[in-house]
Amino acid sequence: MARKIRVLVAKPGLDGHDRGARVIARGLRDAGMEVVYTGLHQTPEQVVEAAIQEDVDVVGLSILSGAHMTLFPKICELLRENDSEDIKVIGGGTMPEEDVKELVEKGWAAQIFTPGATLEQIAKWIYDNV
Repeated sequence: MARKIRVLVAKPGLDGHDRGARVIARGLRDAGMEVVYTGLHQTPEQVVEAAIQEDVDVVGLSILSGAHMTLFPKICELLRENDSEDIKVIGGGTMPEEDVKELVEKGWAAQIFTPGATLEQIAKWIYDNV
């Protein structure tokens, strides 16, 4: 039997709103994935350390604070420095369209899910791309 896809759901930065992240974590678990949730106020270093220790396939970042243009690049940089750039980084939150486009174009995110994305769409993207 193939191993389950492992996903780390993280709330980096000072954002204190985690309801969406918890809903996503549970939805991905219900879709058959193994999910690790880091909790609030994680540093990029903590996110990357947890991703490596937990041997995840995907890191899902939930960011509502507006710090996405700083946090995504930093986490990707740390993954590269730790020879873990094979871990896909996806994200969700409220972000301007031009920022979403830049994050994906520059390789700082494999995919961004903005408000309105369904759990089914997120799970399908992960299954299709991991």
